[in-house]
Amino acid sequence: MPILTQEEIKRYDIDTMAIRVFLKALEIIGGPRKLIEYRNLTWLPSLMEAAYAVVLHDMEMKTESEIAEFLGLTRQTIRNILRADPELVMKKLQGELKERTPRAHTAGGLAKIAYREIKEGRDHLAIFNFAFSVASEVLGIVWPVEVLLRIKGLDFPVDEETLRNRLSGLRIKDKSAEDILPKLNYPIKSPADLLKQIRMALED
Repeated sequence: MPILTQEEIKRYDIDTMAIRVFLKALEIIGGPRKLIEYRNLTWLPSLMEAAYAVVLHDMEMKTESEIAEFLGLTRQTIRNILRADPELVMKKLQGELKERTPRAHTAGGLAKIAYREIKEGRDHLAIFNFAFSVASEVLGIVWPVEVLLRIKGLDFPVDEETLRNRLSGLRIKDKSAEDILPKLNYPIKSPADLLKQIRMALED
């Protein structure tokens, strides 16, 4: 087994934490079933981006500009995420769940709450993963979460062949992963970058 460099370990820690924050945020709003009820699965990539923004800011002390460049977002969007008021977001959340796409401060507030819950030891994602598996069978696969589960433990940046091996046989909406992957720009920098590029490929 190859020995990881300190940089590889650091990158793995960031990616792992971002995915944990994403799943915890999804758990807080009621899981995939809640988003399916409101027919707004477009929330998922935005939550992933917010999770990365919060983790990069806290764990690596990245600036707004550095995070914006990494995620391919505007500096103002990152600023809105990082300045979100978690308590205010929770008060407004029920109404905003009905919106097609969350405002940056909503996704940021959720990511902040999720990150705080994880750091304080309230991170029981094994239970959530089981609930997701059951919901997937009943309601159909929620593709961003399924993609994240498949790439768990994968080192980034990643090439097309590696992703093809992990995502083989996966249906994303009405397309196969094998048809979507050639349309992406490689190497993929992070799970957030992967979700964003898949979303853009589906819109083409």
